[in-house]
Amino acid sequence: MAEYPAKRLRRLRYNPLVRDLIRETILTKNDLIYPLFVVPGEKFRKEVGSMPGVFQLSIDELVLECEEVKSLGIPAVILFGIPEHKDEAGTDAYNDNGIIQRAVRAIKKDVPGLLVITDVCLCEYTSHGHCGLLKGEEILNDETVELLVKEAVSHAKAGADIIAPSDMMDGRIKAIRSALDENGFEKIPVLSYAVKYASGYYGPFREAAESTPAFGDRKSHQMDPGNSNEAIREAESDVEEGADILMVKPAGPYLDIIYRVKEKTGLPMAAYQVSGEYAMIKAAGKLGWIDEQRVMLESLTAIKRAGADMILTYFAKDVAKLL
Repeated sequence: MAEYPAKRLRRLRYNPLVRDLIRETILTKNDLIYPLFVVPGEKFRKEVGSMPGVFQLSIDELVLECEEVKSLGIPAVILFGIPEHKDEAGTDAYNDNGIIQRAVRAIKKDVPGLLVITDVCLCEYTSHGHCGLLKGEEILNDETVELLVKEAVSHAKAGADIIAPSDMMDGRIKAIRSALDENGFEKIPVLSYAVKYASGYYGPFREAAESTPAFGDRKSHQMDPGNSNEAIREAESDVEEGADILMVKPAGPYLDIIYRVKEKTGLPMAAYQVSGEYAMIKAAGKLGWIDEQRVMLESLTAIKRAGADMILTYFAKDVAKLL
């Protein structure tokens, strides 16, 4: 091996064209998935206080947003719904005329060619804000899975292109995959929130999705931030149950987990740059403490470098305009 002065690693850094030529990780529009929040009503567009530039949208406004997303070259959106009615069983989640089901049909009709992913969970639909049916303060696993299956099939019937269960209940991937196949949706992929941590970075999302738990927390089903090997077990379990794509959430604080899961499974890897990550960059940028645009691009490049093939990010439109 050559040694200094024959070896000068800076030679490849002096010229910006050379730097571009040898860049190992390149962020593109095709890496982006844009999260959207849909609510009842018409001509409704309300900015989320803790997430500047992110809005709750009625279906008519959602369609307009999706038209812009498609025009920017972003290939996919993921939908989160806030229903008209909440109850203990989250019945609007699996109502064939629910908010997400109607939103999917509207997008598929008016914005053809845009990939529509639907989040499958009950937390936005339950009156208590938890991810499943309760017995006292305990979240029931198997009984919840039965409802998640109904929700997934309902989304598929509405026209969803990809089903994305985010609940972290045991066995839900196998149950959803089986139900989709039995109902003639064997071609629809399942994007599993395989490794979802009980994170403090979700705060702004809960404002946007109106899904803050009425009591307690979600540590009985979401993962401990201190655990890494458990992430591999969760991912491998979902692979065995039929997941087509795996997700790690959050993304930025868990780059090591993205890398490990990708290396271990080889499946397409999604990573969610969550609301808290977005809000911190926006806030620090607004205060002039950081260069918001530079940090935005750097954070997303790091997520891709760690192994993500697709990134769910609220910066999607900003990034697409730059790229």
